[in-house]
Amino acid sequence: MKLSPSHRLYGLGAIMLVTLTICSRKFSSLGAPSFIVPLAVAGVAYLLAIRELLSTQILPKRVVVMGLVLAAVWHVLFLRMPPGPDDDVHRYLWDGRVQRLGYSPYVLVPSDPALDALHTPETRTLNNPDVPSPYPAGAQLFFRAVTAIHESIFAFKVAFVVCDAAIVLVLLHLLRSSREGVHWVLAYAWHPLLATEVAGSGHIDIVGALLLVVSFAALGRRWRTVAALAFGLAVAVKLLPIVLLPLYWKRVRVRDGALAAIVCGLLYTPFLQQGQIPIGSLGTYVQSFRFNDPVFAALERVAAPALVAGLAVLTGILTAIWLRRRSEAWPSYAFAWPMAASILCAPVVYPWYLLWLLPFLRSTSALPIIIWTVSIFPTYYVWHLRTTGRPWVVPGWIMVVEYGAVAAGATIIWLRRLVQPAIPQCSTN
Repeated sequence: MKLSPSHRLYGLGAIMLVTLTICSRKFSSLGAPSFIVPLAVAGVAYLLAIRELLSTQILPKRVVVMGLVLAAVWHVLFLRMPPGPDDDVHRYLWDGRVQRLGYSPYVLVPSDPALDALHTPETRTLNNPDVPSPYPAGAQLFFRAVTAIHESIFAFKVAFVVCDAAIVLVLLHLLRSSREGVHWVLAYAWHPLLATEVAGSGHIDIVGALLLVVSFAALGRRWRTVAALAFGLAVAVKLLPIVLLPLYWKRVRVRDGALAAIVCGLLYTPFLQQGQIPIGSLGTYVQSFRFNDPVFAALERVAAPALVAGLAVLTGILTAIWLRRRSEAWPSYAFAWPMAASILCAPVVYPWYLLWLLPFLRSTSALPIIIWTVSIFPTYYVWHLRTTGRPWVVPGWIMVVEYGAVAAGATIIWLRRLVQPAIPQCSTN
């Protein structure tokens, strides 16, 4: 008996629920085989679900509703789990706390013994305590807003899950207005990274992704001022989406762009240091931080880190220019590829960086990126290696698996596109 697409999706959703439930219970052992193996199974189930979405034009509404309910369940499971003792969310709490106490997070060094009284039990274990904050002003003001509501790690995780849910709502609106299949919202909502890195560890990237999706939706409605402002705020959360700037060329007015730039500048007003915009430890990040960076590592052998970081940005911008010249429309994948190109060339490629890409992955043109968002899972093994005293370095075999899967997927897609045009010619002879 052949199962319908709806029943196959139900089955894949059940597999993801079981495996992600196991992952949530093993979340304190992030990177251990007991965590990675079920996560890998969930990733494979997710990719199979993408195949179903690609081969189905429309699915019953009940399938979408049930799919979103399942996603909500495994989000709640991870939301209940505490993050790692040195996850970034501890830095967010510190940054928000010191702002409310009247200090600048761009100046204070958390490990300074003189600041011991400013710490709470949840901030004492923050990572990289010997450097000030690297996060832009938009992120800093978000940190302050959350801590003003409730000063806790759990409050941040709840705020990030709310942003995640808001992205689902915006995507549903986009899919309805563009007459795409509403079931494509599951390509976003079901991604395991949302469970591990938003509900679980809690990362600010989801806030920027929400702002970017709002900007994308506003472009479609020709709300040019809203599009420009949302884009500017996304850049103010993290600098990554700056590479998308060419996609806004002639789609927003100059005055809209100027307004967005002014608003972003005003966000830095509380943090100005002798009239200069602070960058915190961003320079240290470029010079010293490394993780899962094969492209950056290769280029760093022949050029200074700052120059290679500039090349990473340039790669994303050139990708955006090519996509902008290719089409006057704005397909969703056009927002994913430039950011993916920059991340690929960055000095640090953490799994949660790919959260920025997830809302824009719903076509065959984005399949290599979709594969990457799953093939990056083995890098979690480094967290386990650290607990055994091993260095903070991604083993070579993991990078071969991660990037090899992307290359293999891209090659298969390219070969299929070469073969497909020849099929009609054969059938007519």
